Amino acid sequence: MPESKSKFLIPAVGAAVVVVGSIAAYTYFKGSPGGTSDALGSAKVVPSTALMATYITTDSEAWAKLQQFGTPEAQKLVAKGLEDFNKQIFSDSNVSYEKDIKPWAGSVMIAVLPPNPVKSAQLKVPSGTTNVPTNLQQESNILIVVGIKDKLSALNFANKLKSQKGVKLQESDYQGQKIIETTQNGKPTYSVVLNDSQLVLAPEKQAVEKAIDTFKGQSSFANKEGASSILKGVDLKNSLAQIYVPDYAGMIQQLTAGNPQAKQLPPQTLTQLKQIKSVVAGVGVDDAGVRVKAIANLDPQLNKFQYQSSPGNIVGQFPADTFALISGNGISRGWEVLVEQSKDYPEMKQALEQARGQLKFANIDLDKDIFGWMNGEFAFGAIPSNQGVLASVGFGGALVFDTSDRKTAEATLTKLDTLAKAQQINVANRNIGGKNVTEWQIPRQGALLAHGWLDQDTVFVALGGPIAEVVSDRKNPSLDTSDAFKAVTGSLQKPNGGYFYLDMDKTKTVPLINSFVSSNADTITILNSIRGLGFTAISPDKSTSELEVLLALKPTAK
Repeated sequence: MPESKSKFLIPAVGAAVVVVGSIAAYTYFKGSPGGTSDALGSAKVVPSTALMATYITTDSEAWAKLQQFGTPEAQKLVAKGLEDFNKQIFSDSNVSYEKDIKPWAGSVMIAVLPPNPVKSAQLKVPSGTTNVPTNLQQESNILIVVGIKDKLSALNFANKLKSQKGVKLQESDYQGQKIIETTQNGKPTYSVVLNDSQLVLAPEKQAVEKAIDTFKGQSSFANKEGASSILKGVDLKNSLAQIYVPDYAGMIQQLTAGNPQAKQLPPQTLTQLKQIKSVVAGVGVDDAGVRVKAIANLDPQLNKFQYQSSPGNIVGQFPADTFALISGNGISRGWEVLVEQSKDYPEMKQALEQARGQLKFANIDLDKDIFGWMNGEFAFGAIPSNQGVLASVGFGGALVFDTSDRKTAEATLTKLDTLAKAQQINVANRNIGGKNVTEWQIPRQGALLAHGWLDQDTVFVALGGPIAEVVSDRKNPSLDTSDAFKAVTGSLQKPNGGYFYLDMDKTKTVPLINSFVSSNADTITILNSIRGLGFTAISPDKSTSELEVLLALKPTAK
């Protein structure tokens, strides 16, 4: 962090320090009592023009739950990162989080207000320039509300700030409230204390003035249309933070308008965005790890997607050592929605027509032969193997589909086999575990691809001959019976639309990730503390969509 940035945070009466991470880190390791202002109380001083707001709790019991997870090496790494962070933040000052900020700072709400246009004086245009930009960049506009749980401690800290070198304080009155302008290195921060219980601060004076107007009776975020219903938050154990977006499309529109690099949103995109009316999300900690839940309130008139829950039976077709899996239901329905929506997007429609045209040369109908029969449950899984063509990558994959149209599926696979033969690939049949499997074979390396039927309605396509063997010949336990899969997905909502599952506890998973993504020793240490990642989605009705994510963590060794 640059030195100027570090010095800018300190005059912000400590609250900015709280917001950017110190409060979270300290409560993780040491805990602190909860603040006096809940989300609704904070939202009452946030102007109704706010695009979104985030509420962060400092409740010690919630943050302390994190201490039950992580390897000793990972906890040492986080502790060192905390120490380094605070050395940067509090350099050139005698401010201590433990002594000066922690005793008085309660829970925090961060609100994003509509961006402010750049002032004309800030726009430097070279002389002789003929094309002056009309779409000026807009600045982000943040308002922070911090609950004050100990007035005396807050007063002592304010007095201590006055003694800092290079800090200039200036007072002004607005609506009978005292606004403090704190300036260091030319960067001002504006703050006001409302009702002796809430500290409000922002880098722009106008934002603080709007908060005072709201405190005096103007419309607030708490009673804004769409906000009041989501401020109750998402039901989570040991909630750490909640995010509220009362007008999703409106927020995207305003933020996009403030970005000169962003293209103007076309009407079709706005229509898509308006499917989502509002969003509320939360992060919490329970016995399994860190859990995220998000709820989107949808416009049922604009929502074209037909949700259908997935039985989950197809997971049992994969071996227990499958380390990654994506499952769902009804690819054909999703494809139909995509085709329908492409009519409003010329570029997407053109791409679809090109794909259809290219496959027609191979006598394949993209809509019927590829997607038309994929009307049941499906899953794609990554399975470790170091044999044959998979020796160099260490894993292969399998696609498994349930279908009610076996005839079309078989016809499609036959067409693909014919194409392979035309490319001088050896296509041969062999029996694996009593099942007839067709393989595309490469000399001296074995099968590159294989496909076959696991039962009357379930077909698989395997990338690599060894994967075809483990999927076809079910001698070993299946994925749905493994402890790892149960630990990562067992507590997710059911029934659901399918899973994303990643097992980080497999001996080969982290090395595989490291082979594709450049990782240092610290990253590997953190990854080794994660048991797995799982998420799922449900849609109880056409007006609601819910997402749940679990970052399953390894418990601390006792």
